[in-house]
Amino acid sequence: MQSLTDYLGCGKIEIYPKGNAVNFSVLKFDDITTKIIPFFKEYPIVGIKATGFEKFCKAADLISKGQHLSPEGLEKIIQIKSELDEY
Repeated sequence: MQSLTDYLGCGKIEIYPKGNAVNFSVLKFDDITTKIIPFFKEYPIVGIKATGFEKFCKAADLISKGQHLSPEGLEKIIQIKSELDEY
């Protein structure tokens, strides 16, 4: 996982105390749109998580366009987030 953060040039790895899982997080929105999303578009996610990724991309696109600043846009993002909770 550390090599992924090195390769992408972003993100943070947290190792859980029992050592059987890690958390990879990216906090800068610009890193998400310029590094994370393009990476997974070039190297697609397979399986059910692919659907979650597409929904994630839709939410990121709405935010990129500033639509999260309107009540309607924010509601769309909240709806997408509730759908993401299924994945």
